[in-house]
Amino acid sequence: MTRTDKKQVTVQRGKRSEPAVIQLKLRELNQLFNSMDPSPFINKDLDADAEAFIAGWALEFPVSKPIKLLVHVDQTTPAITGDMDPQTFVESSIQNFFLAKARTAQRDMRNLLQTGQISLLIGVAFMVICLTLSQLIAKKLPDSTTAGWFREGLSVGCWVALWKPIDIYLYGWWPLLRRLRIFRKMSCLTVQLKLKADTAASDTTG
Repeated sequence: MTRTDKKQVTVQRGKRSEPAVIQLKLRELNQLFNSMDPSPFINKDLDADAEAFIAGWALEFPVSKPIKLLVHVDQTTPAITGDMDPQTFVESSIQNFFLAKARTAQRDMRNLLQTGQISLLIGVAFMVICLTLSQLIAKKLPDSTTAGWFREGLSVGCWVALWKPIDIYLYGWWPLLRRLRIFRKMSCLTVQLKLKADTAASDTTG
C-alpha cells in the first residue's frame, strides 16, 4: 500500500466569510501519525503526507480566513485513542502538533532577527572602518590612481558588509511571520472526525 493509496485530501474554499474546509480521508486513524515517533499518540508528530496536505493547503488561504479540517476515517481503535473520545483525541492531537510548529517558527524568527542585529552591528562597524580608511587614503594619496581604486573597493565593501542585515530586515522575516501566523491559527483549528460507520448510518436514515 503506497502513501498515495491511504489518504486523499479535498478542499472546499467556500465563500469569503465561510471557513475553508480541508477534507482528509484515511483508512485507519493511526495513518494520521508518524509511526516512527515514540511519543504518546496525542503528542505524536503527524504523518509527513498528512502534514504536507494540511499545512500546504492552509498556506494557500489568507491568514484571516478560518479553516476547518474534516477527517474521514474508515475505522478507529481504542489502542490509539485510549479513553478519550475519538473526536476530542484527533482535534487535540492536531492542535498540539501545530502549536509545537508555531513555537518552532517563533523561535526561528527570533533567531533570524537576532542574527540580523548582530550582522547589522558588524556591518556598521566595518563600514566605519572602511570610510575612515578611505578618507585617510584620500588625504595621504590624493592623486594616486591605485589609491583611488582601493578607495572604490572599500566603498563596495561597505555595502557588501550590510547586505545580510538588509536582506533579513527587508525580506527574510516575512515568510517566517506568515508561517507563524498560520501555525498559530491552526493550533486552534476546528477538527471534525467522521467515521465510516457514522456516514453509513446517516445515509441509511436519509
